[in-house]
Amino acid sequence: MQPKPFRRIVTGHDADGKAIIVSDAPPVRSQLIGGPGGPTFFEVWHTLETPAFIHSQPDDTDESGLVLPPPKNGTRIRVIEFPPEGEEIRKLTGADAAAKFKSMGDEKASTSAAGAPHPLMHRTQTVDYGIVLEGEITMILDKGETTIRPGDIVIQSGTNHAWANRSNDICRMAFVLIDGQFTNDTL
Repeated sequence: MQPKPFRRIVTGHDADGKAIIVSDAPPVRSQLIGGPGGPTFFEVWHTLETPAFIHSQPDDTDESGLVLPPPKNGTRIRVIEFPPEGEEIRKLTGADAAAKFKSMGDEKASTSAAGAPHPLMHRTQTVDYGIVLEGEITMILDKGETTIRPGDIVIQSGTNHAWANRSNDICRMAFVLIDGQFTNDTL
């Protein structure tokens, strides 16, 4: 069952400085990772810096493919649709997991290892806000896990984690990623 499409509404300013709608359409970039049974990433928007420059006519044409983390000193918002997890995911090797993260533009994020709680464990130097929009998903950490449902919000502070959809329906989540830097006490 496919979730309903969603719109990306981008605002800006006209030549007189008046607020306008620049675009109103589904996200222009999406990518299925790992073939059938893998998640679909919908790249919604990103900024290249913080504080973000506010242009009168914003555009997002500077990236052509999927990049897992936000730009250095920037942000990213994306929506991911996680299908129910099958055996093909649970049987991934460390090399398979690294290849999946490489296809997302960040092979170094993979922390897959023998004995890990999930083969798609990963970690990035980001603060991420994850919001479940539809369905449910299990967040797996090094020590523990929890099921997240519609309306629940996760704040991830550079933690090693994986996502497992153990339900029978697609889970749609929105993520806001903010570039970060580990301190000495988070290594």
